[in-house]
Amino acid sequence: MRLGMIALCSGLLCLRFLPVLPGSGALLMLTVLGAALLVSRFHPFGLFLLGLAWACTSAQWALDDRLPSELDGQTLWLQGRVTGLPEADAGVVRFYLEAAESRRTALPQRLRLSWYGAPPLAAGEVWRLAVRLKRPRGLVNPHAFDYEAWLTARRIGATGTVKAGERLHAVDGPSGWRDSLRRRLLAVEARGREGTLAALVLGDGSGLSDADWQILQATGTVHLLVISGQHVALLGGLLYALVLGLFRLGWWPRQWPWLSFACGLAMLGALGYGLLAGFEVPVQRACAMLAVLLLWRWRFRHLGVWLPLLVALTLLLLAEPLASLQPGFWLSFAAVALLAWCFSGRLGPPAAWQVLLRAQWAMALGLLPLLLALGLPVSTSGPLANLLAVPWVGIAVVPLALLGTLLLSLPGVGGSLLWLAGIQLELLFALLAWLAELAPALQLTAAPGWAVLLGMLGVLLALSPVGVPVRLFGALMLLPLLWPPVVAVPDGQAEVHLLDVGQGLAVLVRTRRHEALYDAGPASRSFDSGEKVVLPTLRGLGVRQLDLLLLSHADQDHAGGAAALLAGLPVTRLLSGEAPALQLSRPAEACRDGERWQWDGVQFTTWVWSTATNANDASCVLLVEAQGERLLLTGDIGVAGERHLLDSGRDLHADWLLAAHHGSRSSSSAAFVAAVAPRAVLFSRGWLNSFGHPHPSVVARYRAAGARLHDTAGEGALRIRLGRHGALAGERGESRFWREK
Repeated sequence: MRLGMIALCSGLLCLRFLPVLPGSGALLMLTVLGAALLVSRFHPFGLFLLGLAWACTSAQWALDDRLPSELDGQTLWLQGRVTGLPEADAGVVRFYLEAAESRRTALPQRLRLSWYGAPPLAAGEVWRLAVRLKRPRGLVNPHAFDYEAWLTARRIGATGTVKAGERLHAVDGPSGWRDSLRRRLLAVEARGREGTLAALVLGDGSGLSDADWQILQATGTVHLLVISGQHVALLGGLLYALVLGLFRLGWWPRQWPWLSFACGLAMLGALGYGLLAGFEVPVQRACAMLAVLLLWRWRFRHLGVWLPLLVALTLLLLAEPLASLQPGFWLSFAAVALLAWCFSGRLGPPAAWQVLLRAQWAMALGLLPLLLALGLPVSTSGPLANLLAVPWVGIAVVPLALLGTLLLSLPGVGGSLLWLAGIQLELLFALLAWLAELAPALQLTAAPGWAVLLGMLGVLLALSPVGVPVRLFGALMLLPLLWPPVVAVPDGQAEVHLLDVGQGLAVLVRTRRHEALYDAGPASRSFDSGEKVVLPTLRGLGVRQLDLLLLSHADQDHAGGAAALLAGLPVTRLLSGEAPALQLSRPAEACRDGERWQWDGVQFTTWVWSTATNANDASCVLLVEAQGERLLLTGDIGVAGERHLLDSGRDLHADWLLAAHHGSRSSSSAAFVAAVAPRAVLFSRGWLNSFGHPHPSVVARYRAAGARLHDTAGEGALRIRLGRHGALAGERGESRFWREK
């Protein structure tokens, strides 16, 4: 039985690592062969094949439900129902629309939409909307968040921006009760922690400020303050403990079997809490795990502790194979498995304080390889923060918040309980903020796959019972994970990464001992690519300090992410072609025309038109040359700026040219293209951007000059080894079945 479930789960989990999905013929063969093997002695292999076939079929259904390619970027009038809790952030409301219909075409079952300056929206309402729709697509960078995997895991067939709309039907029936409850929670007085209470009770994190999120992420406590599987399990455990306590005190009716009532009450409480949270996939996962655990406790305890975990894993993956695309899936099951590993098979029950200490030690050490494999930050203050916060939230905050919510209809009672919960949260956040400042989170250098697997084996050995002779050896197996081998850039060469930051620019140039960043990516009120994209990518690549941050000019699509970079990394020198226009935490030096320097055998030269009459032409241009191979980074210079470079008499020839101004027709003049004569041109731009970059005339001009064209929107982040005179590599070249080409 156990072997069969392991084989079935292995087949289901293989989906996460497939570059492409097999065709319908191959799926049919897998299914037939798997069914045939079920009646043989190779039945575990048959279950593996059936699990793989079902996972691939389910994933193919999700891909087939995406917006047709011919409608990508088109604006349609459609009608649908708002589901879930709309999230408002910096003037943008994001929400899900389901069962959408259009007269022009069939639409995906589920859409994720953004509406700038939206009117009040509520779950259950039916709207008629004009929406610019896009196929699921995200930025693709090494070691950064994979938005396309996130959308696929939630079976979102299209994203879009609402241009106009009208409400056709108000909330009908019980569909809007969560929205109504959220409004009531946000209206109570809770010491400014009303949004946190909504996160705890309803799973709505939109009421948490950016500062709150940073504190929670730095201390590894996000799982505590936004409803998660832990809260569901916690409530179930409290209800179970309540019945057990009454029984041990002799206050439980003897004619009622206490164990049956304890398990049933715990499950009902968990399901009720799950409904409050909208019963999303993480909550479904927790309820399934708790149901299996309670059933095991009630009737099947003699079968061992690993069986309920295996059954829950099997049921969840059968119900939703795409769950394996979510980091939370791996972290939650790994956390439960680590606790089982640490507490099962030990002699004698540990004391309560030993349970807390051992659990936090297991989480801190045991989840480290998985966090690094998923590209997530590691909280150095997490063990202490969780040691204090877990019992605090579980015993003091959650019961007060839930009880206060249930009693909101009683004047003064529910509000008072929520006020007390708010005081607890205010004190807790003060403590967490202090811990975050004392020991901030780290994002370590990405480790190779073999180091991650070795580290996973090492933590299992290190967390073995006392007396196991290989425990110390297990700790040593973590060393390649914490200090992974780094292949240094050879002297005389430069490694160049043109990051995929959408409609903006960020270029990392690395030599053997130095790192420079040319521009910092765009930033807006709702998304800072410096914080969300550039900084995680640099840290994942092992960049711990920038010797130079060169901001070509002060436009937001080039310098918007600079503030986050200056806060997150030490920067030795800050340079810009528009230094006085920048508003940063430190002043920038003015770019100097003709400045030259050498790092590790690589030559750098800056050019700037100091008397330019507009910001774009004031861009600081950077030329990088390694062993005769040249890269020219041009910022946003226009035709006038190009003419100034041509008139200066400089040698502008370059093998690689970053197209100025993202390929705008105001740049890339014929004379400039002829003078540079690039063999390859790089475009940094957003997919289906509203500016129409790159302009067709510019694309035609470069093609006529015989240059190869590379585009971050189509290829993801681009990587060049300057000095090798070799080819370019794009991140989208690393195939993933969910990733758009």
